[in-house]
Amino acid sequence: MLSMTKNALVCLVLILVAYVAGYGSDVLHYSVTLEPDIVAKSVKGSVLIRVSTTSTTVEFDCGELTIDAVREAAKPLQYSVENRRLRVSLPAGKSVREIEIDFHGTPKRGIRFFPDRQQVYTIFSTSEWMVCVDDPADKATLIFKLILTANLTPVANGNLISQRELPNNKLVSEWRQNTAIPTYIFGFAAGPFHVATEKRRNVELQYLATNYTAKEVRRIFRDTPDMLDFFEDRAGVKYADRTYTQVLAAGGVEQEMSSFTALKESYGKQLLDNEQDLWLAAHEFAHQWWGNMVTCRDFNHFWLNEGIATFMAAAYIEHRFGREAYLRKIETYRANYEKVRAAGKDKSLVFPDWNSPTRKIGRSFTTRVRTSCTCCARRWVSARSGTASGFSLADTLGSQ
Repeated sequence: MLSMTKNALVCLVLILVAYVAGYGSDVLHYSVTLEPDIVAKSVKGSVLIRVSTTSTTVEFDCGELTIDAVREAAKPLQYSVENRRLRVSLPAGKSVREIEIDFHGTPKRGIRFFPDRQQVYTIFSTSEWMVCVDDPADKATLIFKLILTANLTPVANGNLISQRELPNNKLVSEWRQNTAIPTYIFGFAAGPFHVATEKRRNVELQYLATNYTAKEVRRIFRDTPDMLDFFEDRAGVKYADRTYTQVLAAGGVEQEMSSFTALKESYGKQLLDNEQDLWLAAHEFAHQWWGNMVTCRDFNHFWLNEGIATFMAAAYIEHRFGREAYLRKIETYRANYEKVRAAGKDKSLVFPDWNSPTRKIGRSFTTRVRTSCTCCARRWVSARSGTASGFSLADTLGSQ
């Protein structure tokens, strides 16, 4: 076990060295201040990016945001914007730089506003609402300050460390994410949510909703503590944060982010009507391990994130409701796959030209990923243990 750990560390170091050598820069940390305007469907803010670079230029993704200023140590820097990329010219100096960028915009993607519900939340991809590097291989820590009207309840990544009142009935909330994560799981949600909480060992579980009673919210999320136990046990790794939050939000959102998940509001009614219809919550929670902790190197292989989380959700259904429930779910995947295949849309899971999390690949991508990966994983695991839920992923991977 010790030698395997050393080998893993050596591989990690080599990957990081290769990344910096190939891309010329590595973002270490983001410090963001963001103020969304829900009514105007706009954002304004600033981000300080600490980056290690050997180059005299550095590039970031910026979507369709307007860049207002770029500076280092209060001194303006020259920059240009082309093809949704911000290119910054750097004077000769130290290898670790801190670049501060002011921006504003009315994003068409990456963030959803619901003025009639006083809600806002983020989705893929982060560079649509803040300047960053979209590449999932470039992980970084995060300090995130969110400015909103004081009547709204916000949630974001990592640990909430402070809240402070501002003039004009506004509130600034600050979170700190001390573990380096890919930017595509940066995010936030806010609205006039009611909050219910409970503890599972050292993890605080939070449930946010508007159109449900406190009793209904607890019924909807009653399996969350057991999911936490199940995924920790199967991964062999403890959940990474102090809190995990599930938000029932307006619209059709199904989005995992670091330390929280936004779920479509109608999902709550589905669970109240049928307690076994919990695949979505299990799938998004599984991403906290498979996708967030262990991340695909680039978006070409995003199928790994979705495939493994899909299988783990099916495994949880077997754990919770038995083998027959699991087999029914697998049969649903198989039937969906056959429809895709019959339509002539059965293609490789790897998309060599998919370099952005906002590119539309089509519904067949998700169906192929969830079907093919789940069926393969089912055969692979069942051959070794006889059931999907009765295995330790850490032990299985360690034996290969």
